[in-house]
Amino acid sequence: MGMTISEKILAKASGREKVEAGEYIVGKIDLAMIHDLTGPLTLNVMKEVGYDKPWDPEKVVIILDHQVPANSTVTAELHKQLRHYARKHGLRNFHEVGRQGVCHQILAETYVKPGMLVVGADSHTCSLGALGAFATGIGSTEMASVILTGEMWFRVPETIKFELKNRLSKGVSAKDVILKIIGDMGVDGALYCAAEFAGDGVESLSVDSRLTMCNMAIEMGGKTGIVNPDKKTLEYTGTREAPLRSDPDAEYASHYDLDLSTLEPQVAMPHSVDNVKPVSEVGEVEADQVFIGSCTNGRLEDLGAAASVIRGRKVKPSTRLIVIPASQRIYLEAERMGYIRDFIEAGGVVCNPNCGPCLGGHMGILADGEVCVSTSNRNFIGRMGSTGSKVYLVSPETAAATAVEGKITDPRKYMR
Repeated sequence: MGMTISEKILAKASGREKVEAGEYIVGKIDLAMIHDLTGPLTLNVMKEVGYDKPWDPEKVVIILDHQVPANSTVTAELHKQLRHYARKHGLRNFHEVGRQGVCHQILAETYVKPGMLVVGADSHTCSLGALGAFATGIGSTEMASVILTGEMWFRVPETIKFELKNRLSKGVSAKDVILKIIGDMGVDGALYCAAEFAGDGVESLSVDSRLTMCNMAIEMGGKTGIVNPDKKTLEYTGTREAPLRSDPDAEYASHYDLDLSTLEPQVAMPHSVDNVKPVSEVGEVEADQVFIGSCTNGRLEDLGAAASVIRGRKVKPSTRLIVIPASQRIYLEAERMGYIRDFIEAGGVVCNPNCGPCLGGHMGILADGEVCVSTSNRNFIGRMGSTGSKVYLVSPETAAATAVEGKITDPRKYMR
């Protein structure tokens, strides 16, 4: 019996030829990431044990991204704590204000290669599986142990194979795919499993789209989302080869099939990510705010898709549009492509790369009774501000169409 790509990466990291689902192993970590919310908690744990020297300064990445620039004196102190640690130990991979972006996007652009074992003190670290890495989120205490030792224990996860067939129709994107899957699976439908996305449907998608799907694997309980590397992966990561791939006779816990050509835009209704409906069944939902950005949908492909709807149109006066590119690199490229101008001329505001509104941090916090239509990944009660607000999750295309009409709108009408 062969192995899945997840099993192969964990076998390699633990120095073994073969592992099986359910086994416990200790793996050597290739890359560890903390940010401005979880990083200080990690440093506090190391302070408690009286030792804070990283096992390998080159393999620890610190990214300021959640509240950037600092929005309060409390945040400023947290940033200061991380700067001090980076300087004390000579960490070169410290992403200061102005050289930052949403952590998972920075890792994708700069650090992660196929076959790596990556941990981050953030639940959406699973995004990096789109590059053929095994990437997962861990807690701050675990991260302290990783930074000190370079190792972590894992239970080798079972793998669910998500076989995606055919191509998406115009106006339907990867966000709709993953919302459909989570709606079918439920928020615990892939608990501690590796969600492996495969099939000609995945091969037709860009790396940006694959990052969107793997990003939300955690929203159905997955340990990680992952895609076998192909030519697109190698080009994106600047890698010559990626020998670790799932074997044809690998064993899967279960299979899920989806014909992409039949899919219509999807909407996750309040207050759960698996409360998903096709946009045609949502009804009249007016939006006070539309947010396009986050580690799910703040990439150049997302901004381009939204701009194609917005271009030459105006945001409804009763609705405010907030756009946040996922990284400085994306911001610059979006400006060069004219997307930033499209958003501003339509009446939107474009902010610097950060996670702000997604977690109700800043730059778009909701008031009581307000509705936000968002391209982010969570719509829990109070996620983006007041516990009396509501968040609907959609694709960039649907978000843009919603901004134009002031209510949740099927974007395909703008693409004929």
